[in-house]
Formats: sequence, structure tokens, C-alpha cells
Amino acid sequence: MMTLRQVEVIRAVMVTGTIGGAAKLLNVSAPGISRLVKYTEKSLGIRFFQRQNGRYFPTPEAQNIFEQINGVYKKVDDLTEIISKIGRGALSELRIGSVPSISQVMVPRAIERVRRRYPELRIDINILKIEEAVDYLLLGRGDCVAMSYRLDHSGLDFLPLASGELFCIVPDGHELAGRKQISAAEIIRYPLIGIDPNDPYGRIMAEIFARNKLSYDITIRARFGTTVCALVKAGLGIAVIDQFTVAHGGYPGIELLRITEPTQFDTYIAVKRGAPLSHYIEHFIDCLRSEMRAVGLARTGPKKTVSRVRKN
Repeated sequence: MMTLRQVEVIRAVMVTGTIGGAAKLLNVSAPGISRLVKYTEKSLGIRFFQRQNGRYFPTPEAQNIFEQINGVYKKVDDLTEIISKIGRGALSELRIGSVPSISQVMVPRAIERVRRRYPELRIDINILKIEEAVDYLLLGRGDCVAMSYRLDHSGLDFLPLASGELFCIVPDGHELAGRKQISAAEIIRYPLIGIDPNDPYGRIMAEIFARNKLSYDITIRARFGTTVCALVKAGLGIAVIDQFTVAHGGYPGIELLRITEPTQFDTYIAVKRGAPLSHYIEHFIDCLRSEMRAVGLARTGPKKTVSRVRKN
């Protein structure tokens, strides 16, 4: 039985034809190579080389052994190449789902960081409604979903991303532009563009007005935050929107006003319960969490991170 070290040494001598050449190839001393060759031949009872004028030539009986040794090295080379491809992400695909509010600015910024680390990783991104996330994960269509709301579902785990808040947005040049904050009572004085009150952010907005016993009228209703922003920019009204949709100047032509009433909410990454997470998914989650927590308008202060415990 030959060890991997013996295989390595015998092949080095076979390739270079000399003890000195093998020593240089393996970056070790020549006497050590010579001793190991002699020991291997003696222990196996096989003469690997004929020595002529200081050079080593394979013996006829060792030819089959050399062929097998070359086969071993070919497989090692193949293994090394596969490991290298995995390190670049070349053999895998990251399948991400996201609600629209997080997909607009936050997901692309996280993906840019993932791509820098895994330049050959294939990435598939799906924009989902909250109610679509369950089937997306349970049916194996995707690996994770960035969520603006935590569902009560026995088949899913929810990992915390970041806390955020809602802002009032107005178009550039509006009479409210330039102000730092606004109250709910002031918001309802203007034509209001909004999302469905059954949407997680819509519920928060509705609760602001309900707590203050304020009647409001949504003159234009839109499904996605990007559409709401476009309508506001067009001067059709003002709106209440989550900070992640408009983070990093993601929608120019509008200004953000902080709402005096509390509007905080939490965001999550949903994954299938019990499903192993690849290091690509874990890295994406880390990047997305970092980007969302770094948003300049986010609430400050430490927040304890809770991670899912994975069983081996």
C-alpha cells in the first residue's frame, strides 16, 4: 500500500528523471527523496526505476503503476478544478425572491457584493407578493425570500434583516419640500397616493390615521412602491412609503419627510424550515442585512441578531 506522499515522490522522480529534479519540484531535500524512493521499492518489493548515468528511467514492471499514478493525479487535478469552480460559484445558482420594496434598491446592492465574491455564480431573482412566498419556498422554486412581514407558517423560518420606518414623500418643488418632518394630521390635507391598506406597509399607514382618529382618502392606489414614487414625482399627490424603496436616492425627484408618529417595522428573510443553507445563500443574507442596516435613515441603536440554529 502506497501513501499519497509516496505517490507524489515517485511521480516527481518519474516526471523529472532525477532525484535533484524531484526534490526541486517538491521543494524538499534530495536525500529525503532518495531515501523515500528506496524505502518504497523495498517495502513493496517492486523496482520502480533503472538508474543510468545519474538519471532514473521507469522499469517495465512499473509502467502499469505509473499509469495508475498519472490517473490519480488527473483526478486530483479534476478535484482541484471543481473546488476552484465552487469557490467562484461557477457550479451553483442562487435563487432569490423578494417583495418589491426590498428588491428595488437593497437586493441589487447586496447582489453586487455577492458577485464580487463569487464572480461566476448564477443568480435568479424573482419579485414576489407576500402571499406567493410560501409556495416559492415550499415547492423548491427558490432558496430565500426577503420579506416586509413575518408570516405564521410552520414550514418556514424567518431570519431578521433590519428595522425600518415609513416616510412621507413629496415631489421636488412641493410646498412641503424642504421640511424635515410632518404629522399624520398634516398629511391628510393633501391628495394622498397610497398602497393597499391590507399590505404590511399599508396597514402601518392606516394605523397612524386610526390612532389619531383621522379620516383620509387615497385618491390614487398603486400596488408597488416604485409606482407610488412615480405618481408622486408627477405631482399627483403625496404618499407614505417605506424607507428601503427610496434608500440611497433610489428615486430622484422626490423628497423625504420624517413622520412624527411611530411607523417602525421589521423585515425578514424567509427560508424553508429544515432546508440546509448553502454558503452562497448565507453570504447573500449577510450582505442584504448589512446593506439594510446601513441605510442612513434607519433607526439607530444596537439590535440583537437572532440566527437560525442549523442541525448537522
